[in-house]
Amino acid sequence: MKKEDVIEKLRDDEHYYGDFGKKYLSNSDIKTLLTNPLALGKESEMRPAFLVGGYFHTAILEPDKLKKYKVIPSSTRNTKVYKEMSGGELCLLQHEVDQIELMSDIMLSNKVCKGLIRDSNTEYETPGICKLEGEMWKGKADIINHNEKLVIDLKTTNDIQKFKWSASKFNYDSQAYIYSELFGYEMIFIVIDKNTHQLGIFDCSDEFYAKGKDKVQRAVEAYKLFYKQKGFDPKQYFMNQTL
Repeated sequence: MKKEDVIEKLRDDEHYYGDFGKKYLSNSDIKTLLTNPLALGKESEMRPAFLVGGYFHTAILEPDKLKKYKVIPSSTRNTKVYKEMSGGELCLLQHEVDQIELMSDIMLSNKVCKGLIRDSNTEYETPGICKLEGEMWKGKADIINHNEKLVIDLKTTNDIQKFKWSASKFNYDSQAYIYSELFGYEMIFIVIDKNTHQLGIFDCSDEFYAKGKDKVQRAVEAYKLFYKQKGFDPKQYFMNQTL
């Protein structure tokens, strides 16, 4: 299959997150491969934070798709109203949607942020594939700004003053490295604090990319050991560290 045909197919979320897309490693696999390789490919439980993050991205990048989200007028997910209306499905609460819409309005009311996001030559939710360390990887960029030659990722955070540290914890360094290789541009993060609504634009240092590359290398080593090495018995694997 030609590269451009693969990329076109990955534009569809069903293929990107489904069996077709699972043939490729992605930044979301980094944590699993570095901490518990045997869990690779297992479905993770949808959490409210993921749903809120998804709605935030959709509100800014693809507002025409907001109808796919079910919103319930309930204060919590423990009320009778929520349980009856959700049908056992994880849904957004109205106050969460109100908060997200406020955050997206604040981000787009900032001239610099809006200029980067709404520039004349931008692509949204764009997939890419490439080979790194001998394995095929995929990624989907929030925004590719061709005028500024930037890959832009939108993030929310609980404390923007600590974003520099949480960026490493949540593997944004490996994301920056992978995406810079996928799309050929430097990466920046446009961030909004969920509590104070303070905005931040974070670019990536050479050290940040290097840390990301190191994570990718170690993740591939684990992947090859657990999934490609003949005769390897994962039951015999154990950690060995000095305390």
